[in-house]
Amino acid sequence: MRFPVPPTGRLAAFFLACAVHAAPTLAAEPAPLFVLNSLDATVSVIDPVSWTEKQRIPTGKEPHHIYMTPDERSVIVANSAGDSLTFLNPRSGEVQRVVYGIIDPYQLQFSRDMKWFVTAANRLNHVDIYRWDGKELKLAKRIATGKTPSHIWIDATSTVAYVTMQDSDELIAVDLATQAVRWRTATGPMPADIFGVHGDRTLLVGLTGSDGVQVFDVAGPQPRAIGKIPTGKGAHAFRVAGDGLSVFVSNRVANTISRIDLKTLQVIESYAVPGGPDCMDISADGKSLYVTSRWAKKLSVIDLASRKVVRQVNVGRSPHGVWTLDHAKR
Repeated sequence: MRFPVPPTGRLAAFFLACAVHAAPTLAAEPAPLFVLNSLDATVSVIDPVSWTEKQRIPTGKEPHHIYMTPDERSVIVANSAGDSLTFLNPRSGEVQRVVYGIIDPYQLQFSRDMKWFVTAANRLNHVDIYRWDGKELKLAKRIATGKTPSHIWIDATSTVAYVTMQDSDELIAVDLATQAVRWRTATGPMPADIFGVHGDRTLLVGLTGSDGVQVFDVAGPQPRAIGKIPTGKGAHAFRVAGDGLSVFVSNRVANTISRIDLKTLQVIESYAVPGGPDCMDISADGKSLYVTSRWAKKLSVIDLASRKVVRQVNVGRSPHGVWTLDHAKR
């Protein structure tokens, strides 16, 4: 039946009631967690309600890091030995596309303005700077570096990329506009992940070959090593807590995670996590920390209030990165 004018009175109420029953409002399902399995060339998709693995997505060979784009439209898996990138839908897990010809992308990061994309070639000792036009990656320059480039941090102004050299114990700064190395400085043993604080005037560098985090002042034209934060053996990866006050660092050898106060740069809490804790993400409500237990083939979930591991989920071999769309502020 069609009406030339909208129905009124009891008839209008009847149709309104039918519409409400026919089209109930459904709450959006929580986004899955993605766990990268480096030795299996897969990504585990974890349901955060049932805490089960829903599926495994094949990737290229030796995926070592996973990264969500600043616009949060894609999760990118860097397949280092496969010379490719796998783009995933962060809510459904659907493969959006695969980009080939990206040479040895061990670590990866977009600038926040998404004009630049940087990869660290861990095996081949170079850093690649790509231009991004919103659709395609175009190599701007390949930069020869020290031994085993490891992790990347790009500052908030999308101006400088900092990269650690794991086996030559160095930190370099690359100007993105000119693709030139601004400076190079020595670090402690086996520098890994980098995290910028104090408006990117200070860099924290995890020393996987030592027992803490090295602190650098990079506000001037040349960097200065200004201290070290004792955290635990094998200090490796960072994840900001989302509260604007603290950052986590995983101590892979010590089997702990340390929480560092951003103002004082001192450890304020510690959490025991078995199996070689590596990369991390944090729930949107800030209550749970998700950690890949690298040597145990597990995703570990820490309740931050009790400081305890409250569940573990079986995943693939050598789980490395973990990301979710439903996350605390990064």
